Amino acid sequence: MTTAVPQKIRPREILRKRNRRLKGVTLAILLAGLSYFAYWWYMNRDWVATDDAFVAGHLITIKALTEGIVVEVAAENTQAVQAGDLLVRLDGNHAEVALQQAKAELAETVRNIVTLKAQIDTLNHRVIARQASLATVRHDLKRYESALFEGAVSEQQVQNARDRLRELEAAISEAEAEKSGIQAQLLETDIDHHPSVEKAKSRVKKAYLDYRRSNIFAPVSGYVSNRRAHVGDHIKSGMPLMAIVPLDEVWIEANFLETQIASIRPGQSAEIKIDAYGGERLYHGTVQGLNPGTGSVFAVLPTNNATGNFIHIAERVPVRIGLDPKEIQEHPLQPGLSTLTRINISETGEPLLTSSVSIRSEFYRTTIFDNELEEAERLIREIIYKNQPNNNRLNE
Repeated sequence: MTTAVPQKIRPREILRKRNRRLKGVTLAILLAGLSYFAYWWYMNRDWVATDDAFVAGHLITIKALTEGIVVEVAAENTQAVQAGDLLVRLDGNHAEVALQQAKAELAETVRNIVTLKAQIDTLNHRVIARQASLATVRHDLKRYESALFEGAVSEQQVQNARDRLRELEAAISEAEAEKSGIQAQLLETDIDHHPSVEKAKSRVKKAYLDYRRSNIFAPVSGYVSNRRAHVGDHIKSGMPLMAIVPLDEVWIEANFLETQIASIRPGQSAEIKIDAYGGERLYHGTVQGLNPGTGSVFAVLPTNNATGNFIHIAERVPVRIGLDPKEIQEHPLQPGLSTLTRINISETGEPLLTSSVSIRSEFYRTTIFDNELEEAERLIREIIYKNQPNNNRLNE
């Protein structure tokens, strides 16, 4: 039977082994850190990045164009609407009454112009009749004056003829003056273009627009958001009712520090990660332009560095980055989402003041108001036609 011989503990050897292990671990950590730093530097040396970047888009506020009470809300938040779709309908009774009044005023104005023209004809006939009477009196006066020396007529008859002559001349002058006053109002213009008729026509158009715009339509296609209108609300002109957000055209508003923008140029490529997707989806974009001022310049209350103590803070410059339309269609984005955005500054890009932003899309214009006055013009033509005497006789 053998007995175990106890080993002698050597503290120095243990310390040496531990030191070797610590050095190996330390060296491995340093190598890993250097490798990661080298990789990070290699991957990011040509990029500038910011997390102060957000998805931006068209936020089209729908406002009331006239006063009224909401009787129908035809669109709700998250719903898609097309340009020209009904969004809100207001009570149009007051607008209809105002339209009827404007139409009646136009008809009355047309009839007044027709009456003035008829008065000219009446005055012309009156002048002709009095000129005929004047010619008769003059002829009689000559005969009376010739017969006065023979004693065939009295001086009273001659004097009466002279008074009658002056009376007819004054009556003709009065009629001519009245005729000139009416002609000054007409100025040889047709009824359609008379100033009074034009004024009445403008009132009809305004009343018609108020009546038609009691129905509020979508100016562009998009999604309804921030609905504020409710049935029964008393709405005044200019009050916001809801918003339409088109998701077909969004972009990135990236705010870079002023120390980062020296090499940023329009046309450079960009990569965007959306916080909402946890960085799983990578969007690609292109720098479209740099804002011509920092954010503080356009603030409601801009800073005043000329007073008090000054602390240097790096300002930020908004940079607009357009996104790939195909990626937007496949994975839509909502305005306001936070992003991590970086720009490849190794690319040459375009001159600094260049802008590739296009305003040719449908979201920069609308056509729903183009033909609003066609029906009003038809009503006006019908009113003018029906309130002229010749046309009334033809209708009968």
